[in-house]
Amino acid sequence: MINNRRDFLKHSLMSAGLMASVNSSGLAVDPSKAPMRFIFMHRGNGLWPRVCVPPSLDPKTLEKENRKEAIDVDLDSHDLPEWMDPLSEHKENLTILQGLSGMMCTTGHHSWCSSMGVFKANERLGSIRWATVDFELAKLFPSPVNHIEMACFPDGGGNAKGTLDGIATGFSAYGPQKPNFAFGSPRIAMEELFKSVSTDMSAKTQYQLDRKVLEFVANNEGANAGPLYGFEKAKVKNYADSVEDIRDRNRKIDAMADVIRRHVPKLDKKYLDPNITTIDRQIGHTEVLLGALISGLTNVVAFTVDELGHRYTGFPGLEGMRLNMHDVGHNKVIGGFAAEEIRNRCRTHHMSLIDRIVKRLKSVPEGGGTMFDNTTIFYFPDGGETHHSRGSEYPFVVISGDNTRVDLRRRYVRLPNYGQAGHKTLGNWYTTLLNAYGNSIEHYGAIDNGLLKFGHDQKGPIEQFLV
Repeated sequence: MINNRRDFLKHSLMSAGLMASVNSSGLAVDPSKAPMRFIFMHRGNGLWPRVCVPPSLDPKTLEKENRKEAIDVDLDSHDLPEWMDPLSEHKENLTILQGLSGMMCTTGHHSWCSSMGVFKANERLGSIRWATVDFELAKLFPSPVNHIEMACFPDGGGNAKGTLDGIATGFSAYGPQKPNFAFGSPRIAMEELFKSVSTDMSAKTQYQLDRKVLEFVANNEGANAGPLYGFEKAKVKNYADSVEDIRDRNRKIDAMADVIRRHVPKLDKKYLDPNITTIDRQIGHTEVLLGALISGLTNVVAFTVDELGHRYTGFPGLEGMRLNMHDVGHNKVIGGFAAEEIRNRCRTHHMSLIDRIVKRLKSVPEGGGTMFDNTTIFYFPDGGETHHSRGSEYPFVVISGDNTRVDLRRRYVRLPNYGQAGHKTLGNWYTTLLNAYGNSIEHYGAIDNGLLKFGHDQKGPIEQFLV
């Protein structure tokens, strides 16, 4: 009986894509202020630090860059790398951050939830030590659907498993041994996130049926737990609590139905096609996450824009091919294109997605400005600096609105290299974000044992970024 109940609830929660939708921080949010919003866009196959360097650095500064010494320059005086051209009109809100290490994470081909959790992780539940940083931020700015995750899952090769077009284990975690679930396609995301206001009768009927099933389970779960003891009773109570949490979420969504209805993404049919190309899948995901943010369904989104095992389709210049990113990582020439050219085009496309997000949020009034003023977007590699990375560097491209509480606008920042005095880790970086937004945690993430020999204090935020 327990196994059946577990399977049922797991399926129900997965179908909603919301296994971590409940805020349990107890931290109050000022209702008179607009919430802060965060988009974590991470990609597979590494992000080479050298391609993130502004090409117009003067010789003296470039020498420091080559030695990986600390640099902090105003981007207004420099050109962006060519692949960042789609972000050129947002330059005043852009920072390129280099030098963060993450050698306490799982590196190499794939990090699972490691790069956002700052611990060693694999596909086993037991490897998940705590909630990833995106979920920690979601606790500070609760919403009806506290966190939404989108993904372009692998469809061959790679280490992570997933179903390309469905709902499967994602790359975030909402607590110890609690992986999140991600939407693999815009179609599935649309069906699940916006079915409460759907005009499709079958979707509306299914939504009402789901609610009745949840009501039945909530009313009967306590009675079923009566004869159980200890751990088994605790498990049943957790299932019952999860169901009640979903019902509470649904009540909140119903109360804001008019707002949600105004912001349902209007997607072209090609974005809803099960045979959607990767390029269109990424655009469709972007539109859905925008609808979820603008409608107020959520304030935090994680978007795995690609992954090692994902084979691109619809790639510019290679439209008729299934482009294996693992082959690209090994510098194979494909369709006459060198791997570096493919990587460059891929990054440029990712920047165009960010440009789409920024422009849309800039068009939505909020307070005395726009929604973008209260938004930060992070673009970074899930496994470190290269295809077979060591985690010595995790470059970040950060786009921040004017009201964000971390001083990262119009800057190229290289932090001291690994082992040098003042070196910082992913843990320091996420500690900075959490401290800036209300969680005064001493340190987020695991400690890098390899840094202990240098005698540097690894804990705490990066003070130069705090406003």
